[in-house]
Amino acid sequence: MNDRRLYRLIYLAAFFSAVHHIDHLIRGNAIGWPLTSELNGFTASLVIYPIILTGLALYGAGRVGPGFWIAVSAGGALFVSAVHFGPFALEPPPAIIDHYDSPILGWLAFGWLIAFIVVLVVSSVYEARLWLGARRTSSLPTAPGAGVSGGALEA
Repeated sequence: MNDRRLYRLIYLAAFFSAVHHIDHLIRGNAIGWPLTSELNGFTASLVIYPIILTGLALYGAGRVGPGFWIAVSAGGALFVSAVHFGPFALEPPPAIIDHYDSPILGWLAFGWLIAFIVVLVVSSVYEARLWLGARRTSSLPTAPGAGVSGGALEA
């Protein structure tokens, strides 16, 4: 069963991702292939778009479920957080905030990054709830005739 809220969260996260990539282009720092010859975190992060498109096709066909999207969203949240925060950050907050001529633009870009991570975390939590709910439903004992017309688990 496909979930509209899940689709909305996927599209929202993809939108935040696209704008964050555009922000990299505007700032002109921490960009890589296909715009430069360097392979870096920017290059690796572009793989998310084919993953999302493939996932949407497979989800629509019923081939993957919320568990797939947990891996995508939680993995994205971990990847983006690791690239931008912590002792091994490749592009720490000052590389975003201080790279703009206007501090307001720098802080807006940084705020967008924080909101992006929040969207990924919220998506992960929602997907986990769907996944756990589906597991509970599938593990419930069924009465004779359940799942057939008039059965309790049909809906």
